[in-house]
Amino acid sequence: MADILNICVMLGGPSSERDVSLKSGAAVVEALRHLGHQVIELDPVDGKFQLSSNVDVVFLALHGSFGEDGTVQKELDELGVPYTGCSAEVSRLAFNKIFTKRICEKHGLVTAKDQVIKDADAAIPIGLSLPLVLKPIMQGSSIGLEFVETASDWSNALFNAMKFGGPVLVEEKIVGREITVGILGGESLPLVEIIPKEGDYDYTNKYTAGATDYICPAQFKESVTRRIKSVAEQSLIALGGGNCARVDFIVREDGEPVLLEVNTLPGMTATSLLPRAAQEAGINFIELCQRLVDLALDPVKQLAQTKPI
Repeated sequence: MADILNICVMLGGPSSERDVSLKSGAAVVEALRHLGHQVIELDPVDGKFQLSSNVDVVFLALHGSFGEDGTVQKELDELGVPYTGCSAEVSRLAFNKIFTKRICEKHGLVTAKDQVIKDADAAIPIGLSLPLVLKPIMQGSSIGLEFVETASDWSNALFNAMKFGGPVLVEEKIVGREITVGILGGESLPLVEIIPKEGDYDYTNKYTAGATDYICPAQFKESVTRRIKSVAEQSLIALGGGNCARVDFIVREDGEPVLLEVNTLPGMTATSLLPRAAQEAGINFIELCQRLVDLALDPVKQLAQTKPI
């Protein structure tokens, strides 16, 4: 049995992903209490918090701005309190889809052709071919995600994406299989394939029960699986490394993974994608929560996960 710890689980928070975070946090709290830890729940609903002096580690179950963009991580660093997930700087870089793409491109990783739009009245970017995907640069949980199949879809899609704050990343839509790769302690977990029953994997299909099928492990040739896992690990290391993340791809027909984004605080309900992959690897949800705590408290292991590529 692991040592009994005083653990603060941060959940909720001020972002547009608050509801998802509350669900993640509730699942984590239940798991950690099952393990016998002393657990305090803390909801920084206004972006402010005060920790008890006896907290050993903070389990970050936050999503979106404040929790996932490096803000809370920086504050915890200043307090000298260890926390789960990635560092403040890695979190800041990964939360910005443009920063992530440009850094990973510099390391030779493949991403979709894109342009950045700042004007809500902008026309379809010259040089990009339909269909297109529009993404607010700093939102998660597929919030503000829009798909443009024809030119007539453009204006409404851009308006909707801009609601969540500009600028907006516009990418050519990649044809292929949607795959996500969990990374735990520097190593990739089994691949999860995401197959919406109708349409694209947007907010509705992500959070509507039964709307999407998830296949784990995703079925590829072994060489392709190794390639996808390797690129996932390289993506996180390119940003600076960390003890846990989830990396999303579209895998083209030729087997090449095209990077979509890096998530430094993945969903943590028992049926979320990272726990689903961990379960396939023989790590149940309770064990996963304990392992994340252990990694947060082990600086040697964290250093090993930030080796350059």
